[in-house]
Amino acid sequence: MGNAMNDVAALDAPEAGRAAEPPVWDLCDLYAGPDAADLDRDLKLALDEARAFRSEFEGKLAGIEPARLGDAISRYEAIFERLNKAMSFAQLHFAADMADPARGRFLQTLQERYNAVSAETLFFTLELNKLTDEELDAKRGDPVVQRYAPWLADVRQYKPHQLSDEVEAILHDKSVTGARAWSRLFDQTIAELRFDMDGESLTLADTLNFLDNPDGSKRRSAAKALGQGLGARAGVFTLIVNTLAKDKEVDDKWRKYPHPVAYRNLTNKVDDAVVDALVSAIRDAYGELAHRYYRLKARWFGRDGLDYWDRNAPLPGDDNRRFSWEEGREIVLGAFGGFDGRMAGLARQFFDNPWIDAAPRPGKDPGAFCHPVVPSAHPYVLMNYYGRSRDVMTLAHELGHAVHQLLAAEQGMLMADTPLTLAETASVFGEMLVFRALLDQQSDPAARRRLLAGKVESMLNTVVRQTAFHEFERRVHCERRLGELSSERLGEIWLDIQRESLGPAMRFEDEYQYYWSYIPHFIHSPFYVYAYAFGDCLVNSLYQVYQAGNAGFADKYVDMLRAGGTLRHDELLAPFGLAPRDPAFWRRGLDVIVGFIDELEALD
Repeated sequence: MGNAMNDVAALDAPEAGRAAEPPVWDLCDLYAGPDAADLDRDLKLALDEARAFRSEFEGKLAGIEPARLGDAISRYEAIFERLNKAMSFAQLHFAADMADPARGRFLQTLQERYNAVSAETLFFTLELNKLTDEELDAKRGDPVVQRYAPWLADVRQYKPHQLSDEVEAILHDKSVTGARAWSRLFDQTIAELRFDMDGESLTLADTLNFLDNPDGSKRRSAAKALGQGLGARAGVFTLIVNTLAKDKEVDDKWRKYPHPVAYRNLTNKVDDAVVDALVSAIRDAYGELAHRYYRLKARWFGRDGLDYWDRNAPLPGDDNRRFSWEEGREIVLGAFGGFDGRMAGLARQFFDNPWIDAAPRPGKDPGAFCHPVVPSAHPYVLMNYYGRSRDVMTLAHELGHAVHQLLAAEQGMLMADTPLTLAETASVFGEMLVFRALLDQQSDPAARRRLLAGKVESMLNTVVRQTAFHEFERRVHCERRLGELSSERLGEIWLDIQRESLGPAMRFEDEYQYYWSYIPHFIHSPFYVYAYAFGDCLVNSLYQVYQAGNAGFADKYVDMLRAGGTLRHDELLAPFGLAPRDPAFWRRGLDVIVGFIDELEALD
């Protein structure tokens, strides 16, 4: 698997039965390969349908009959169902080997063909936003229009930020040579990077894997190699970040977004004040959370402080347990099934079918994700499984997404997706189910301490570290408005925020200043990261309700996932008696982490 392969059938070949080794996915449920006749046919058909749609409806929405509007929305959805299936294939095909130039070219070609189709339909949402509230209300009598009410509300929330038709068309056409092109450059640069660790050339994923190795000298070597390798390409990463931040500034100015995070908050259907309260609550708790825990961990290591490469180090005496793929599978399915059989049944499909790519290899995306594809197909999961307990948690996380996406698919292409703040709910809840199942089975104090410590570190990575990432982004985007930032300045901001969030027990060295440069969310989805902290605190509160024996909890939970993007987070949480607008809500979630640290100190 080390060589780039142009034949998708070879790289994406299915495993027979249940693989003992981490599996490789098969994308043939979408298309047989980049040259598949049905892929080209779908793209041509989508373009023909989009042109006919434009000819029939452009300039006519103001006076359109309600039933005709319902038909128009249904046809619009069908076009994007077909189009997104093709685009999803291209994205997954690229993720399997981002170092392969042919895959990069294929992705770019698909993006350009996608844009050619979506350019024909761009008028539709623009014209919907030109309707007055009274004009739109008059059309809600049609049952189809009424069914799409949540989608219409989502479209119309951007009405104050909509530009003229001509400007929107230009921005749409130029997107493939703008931010998306810089994102592709980032992906390809990351995929091609190799890090020299003790004379061995390693990929990013393999290098990161050493940061929780039980051998401290290997952790140090990996950390140094990572910093040096990233530093060698700092000029490219700095240019990418500066360009994308400036691009966003220009877009925000024209669309009249008041601050860099405003667009993301609007997309997430969450008020600025709620996000500010979340971030403030977590920053105020840094001392109780990360500072306190890392002091405790340093004491376990017999030191006054921790080197940054020991942040995720196994505890002294850890047996460095590795879980086979089959063991990981059984742990996750057992925990899901212990909560609700429906959840386990949906997750099991991903093991019984070649829908997961978990085998590490050069060129592959070094991260983890669950791609929803389209409702008429099924999601695909990508991760790099090395057998660590953290990998089992990642598997649970991504399969939580998968369960969510399968349940929400009944809402259709336009309403299945959830805001990022809710998209992390099922994934983090899946992690919590696995952790609790493992903890409940463990009576040995030393083993229990290791499990608790692992969970606390995971939660700190999700809550504290992601909030620190959010603060890094906020400061970078605000400073970029004053001029281009140097690599040195980016490193200064990064180190300042890491020291603030992780505390005085953590020791940093010069090469750590470049660690900001490999975080993909900064590039692909600005200000995505606070959604992880949002989801973790939300799930902590949700899980407390579950533990308290809330009547019908599993049914309410499944209904919440089925709702997809049709309801806001406060509406979805109301059946559980939770109110995220209450400042105490976030503190309740943070207190779960504090309680785990209390228990660790008691075991010390």
